[in-house]
Amino acid sequence: MSHNDCIFCKILDGEIPSAKVYEDDHVYAFLDISQVTKGHTLIIPKTHTKNIYETPPEVAKELFARVPKIAGAIKEVYQPIGMNLLNNNEEPADQSVFHLHIHLIPRYGDGDGFSSNWTTHTNDYSSEDLQQIAKDINSTIDS
Repeated sequence: MSHNDCIFCKILDGEIPSAKVYEDDHVYAFLDISQVTKGHTLIIPKTHTKNIYETPPEVAKELFARVPKIAGAIKEVYQPIGMNLLNNNEEPADQSVFHLHIHLIPRYGDGDGFSSNWTTHTNDYSSEDLQQIAKDINSTIDS
């Protein structure tokens, strides 16, 4: 998907309306039209980047630096009992808009519309397995 076909870039350009929550030189935050829960907000960088893998560190720094401020504002206004931060990367992980975005999903209790379920595999990995996995990942990170 090119920048011209990106729905979030069209929102940034004013071609598509949105309910703006916050804006500065680096990020734009707006209500998700699906509103999983009341106050469900998306935060996007103004620089088009497809996903977390392709995001330059400076863009990530500006984006993630705004999360506590916006989450705090949602908490102050709606008093959720918790909040999920969610970011999906690539189609198998349910990314549907290919412009990096973070979901802030306020939580109001059981049955509020959001669930996050996974199966743990605690007994499938020994302590040695975990150390090897950590070593494998660490070996590819630039120091």
